[in-house]
Amino acid sequence: MIGWGLVSLVPGLTSLSVPPPVSPVPWLAWASVLGLLLYGAASVMMFLLHRRRPSAMLISLITAYALLAEAMIAGMSQLNWHLSWWEWHLLLTLAFLFVAYSAYVQFRREGSSSGLFDSVTLAATVARIRRDYDSALEEMVEHVRRGEPLAAARLSGKFRLSEGQAAVLDRAGEALANERELSGRLAALVAVSSQTRVGLPEGQLLATALERVRQAYGDVKIGLVAEGKVEIGSRAYEFDGGQPVRRDDRLAFPLTVKGHLAGVLEVPVGRTPQDEALAATLAGQLSLSLENARLYQELDTLFRQYMSPDVANALLADPAQAALGGELKELTALFADLKGFTTFSEKVTPGEIVEMLNRYHTAAVPCILGNGGTIVQFVGDALLALFNAPATQEGHARAACRAALEMQRAAAEVAEEMAWKRVDDVQWPTFRVGVNTGPALVGNIGSPELRGFNAMGDCVNVAARLQGVAEPGTVVIGETTLRQLGQGASVSPLGPLSLKGKEELVPAYVLTGLQ
Repeated sequence: MIGWGLVSLVPGLTSLSVPPPVSPVPWLAWASVLGLLLYGAASVMMFLLHRRRPSAMLISLITAYALLAEAMIAGMSQLNWHLSWWEWHLLLTLAFLFVAYSAYVQFRREGSSSGLFDSVTLAATVARIRRDYDSALEEMVEHVRRGEPLAAARLSGKFRLSEGQAAVLDRAGEALANERELSGRLAALVAVSSQTRVGLPEGQLLATALERVRQAYGDVKIGLVAEGKVEIGSRAYEFDGGQPVRRDDRLAFPLTVKGHLAGVLEVPVGRTPQDEALAATLAGQLSLSLENARLYQELDTLFRQYMSPDVANALLADPAQAALGGELKELTALFADLKGFTTFSEKVTPGEIVEMLNRYHTAAVPCILGNGGTIVQFVGDALLALFNAPATQEGHARAACRAALEMQRAAAEVAEEMAWKRVDDVQWPTFRVGVNTGPALVGNIGSPELRGFNAMGDCVNVAARLQGVAEPGTVVIGETTLRQLGQGASVSPLGPLSLKGKEELVPAYVLTGLQ
């Protein structure tokens, strides 16, 4: 505007400074009409935008266009040049000042110059601005989440942030990253503690723990004691009083089992004072997990192999179940012993007796356990197994009969295998099995010092008596068991039998097949 004033007011500088012609220039008048129409169209467009997106800035622009149109009208005649020149510039100046004032009011209201003229933009421009803004916002949020600087040359410029605002966001991002890192590490500690359970092998425990911990702590490594040394790669560690050892950017904590060094946990050096404390807590938790895994492994050897897995699992889950007492429960009892055991024992050495029993029981036990049975007694050459106790089992009678038939087939294979290996005429014994279903008292029987899981009742006694009348290599079942087998059982009736301890006759059947 200052330049326009110079070229139009300084005498002799340009043709604009000389008086205008007496008669108007037609083409200039028509050009003014065209300008008037364009200002009017622009005002209408601004009004339509205001109806969709109301804004004080749009109102000020409409007013400014109206003033500019009035200035155009003032200069159309070209006869009162000096007067119209002043009017034209005055209106033009008022229009600019009005827009500037509206921008200032909006700036005071919003607190920022960003987006002062967004209301003037077209829909396509608005969409593009929003996409750019969303992209920049996502980038900024990601920087804040990771606790990284906001890259002032890029992000701060996009959002027109001052140095103070960028510094505040940097600190907020760092605090947020530290909080998320802390939450992730606490979650990893909880996950490691929840993985310690019965039966989890040590290798699987450490592999699973490492996978989870590395998500929160980064490049974490574990080394176990081997040949009296604790090493991770080429780095050997010795600990004094359980204090951590620092190696460059790595921090190592001892892993202990029963107070003895068992390994080392190596983590990256943290950024905050809490990191070392969390890493020490993690080492303690891993030590507990490692010790528990090894204790469970000892239990598996010293505890599980001396009783049925169902009983062992029940006691590990609820030690209160070891209390003396029991409950009345329907079950199926399976009694088995070796016919000819006494004769065999008289002709062979004790070592051969033990070998024979182990071979037979090695063949028979998987048949019982595979069908859900619980072995409660080994008495010499005999064994007692229960079905539907202690764990509830549907179809327990059928499961017991299926296990009995499988036992006989497995025992026959063992006897056949050993027959051609022996050079003397000593015959290996043969299993005979009795199965019966009925109610029995199931629980822990014994004394406070020594007890065992067992079942007592007429059902169990009848199973033992049926085993006694069975021929070698056969399975004899009671009538109650036969009724529960339903269709598909192949039996041969033995008729009512007089069993020891029973006043009434007991119907019995030889089971030969089961579909």
